[in-house]
Amino acid sequence: MIVAVAGAAAVFLWQQRKPSVEVAQARFGPAVELVYATGFVEPDQPVSVASRLTAPVLEVLVDEGAHVVRGQPLVLLDNQEQRGLLAQATAQSRKADSDEVRTLALYKKGWVTKARVDEVVMGAAAARAAERSASARVDQLVVRAGIDGTVLKKDVYPGDLAVPTRVLMTLGDPGRIRVTATVDERDIPILHIGQAAFLRSDAWPNQVIRGHVRELTPGGDPSQRAFRARIAIDDPRPMPIGMSLEVNIRTRSVGRTLLVPERAVDAGAVWVLAEGRAHRRSVRTGIAGQDKVEILSGLKEGETVILAPDGLSEGERVKLKEAPAR
Repeated sequence: MIVAVAGAAAVFLWQQRKPSVEVAQARFGPAVELVYATGFVEPDQPVSVASRLTAPVLEVLVDEGAHVVRGQPLVLLDNQEQRGLLAQATAQSRKADSDEVRTLALYKKGWVTKARVDEVVMGAAAARAAERSASARVDQLVVRAGIDGTVLKKDVYPGDLAVPTRVLMTLGDPGRIRVTATVDERDIPILHIGQAAFLRSDAWPNQVIRGHVRELTPGGDPSQRAFRARIAIDDPRPMPIGMSLEVNIRTRSVGRTLLVPERAVDAGAVWVLAEGRAHRRSVRTGIAGQDKVEILSGLKEGETVILAPDGLSEGERVKLKEAPAR
């Protein structure tokens, strides 16, 4: 009697040591392959405003948000030095003009040679060209708008030093926007122009903004190992320039296919539960979504797969994990 009791206790303890597992059934359903990226809103054709010359900033004539028209002055630079050069060039041009008129009169009377006339005429032409060049440089010290648009960003103040490599302002049309998304370089081979994009922002909870891939930049950023995708918005709405967005680009979709939870797939295999035992089975996978994986072969509809099958052995007995009490 004592031996029988001991044997029963051993069986009970062995059963208690069986691992508890969660399971799910393979079911048919739709599968969508998405590429995730982050993006931001920017004008469709942003224009950077910079000075052509190096000079101190005297006055900034517009603020962020101001509407401007093509040719409108935006920034005034110190032109004192250039105006001095213009005055000098103007005086030299006038003197050259006088010399030209006097030399031509003398030539008609035969008092100077043709060579002298040619020299004076060319000198006068050069002086007039120098005056026009000096006048143009004075005009370049007024930084003007290159397009009709809105001042999206201003990064210049009186007293700053403007140089040709520094962006003073950014102009654009808030009514014409795009989203620039940063895409991991590993996903670039499956992206194509025209693919649907779905965008989300914390500013509009539970709303999806639809768009499509309009452009893929041919050059990537090796430091970030990423490329840029330009997304056109299909259902336009007012969106602030610079707003960040989550971007999902649909690269492939299947209307009806066999699916299992993502947690069931491990290194190209699943663990199938049959008659209380776990069996490892190799499968061929397809689309991998955020929570489901497409099974192309190796599994049938209705078969039970084990979720998160870490540490299982082939043929090992398992028990189903009890549902939490409510």
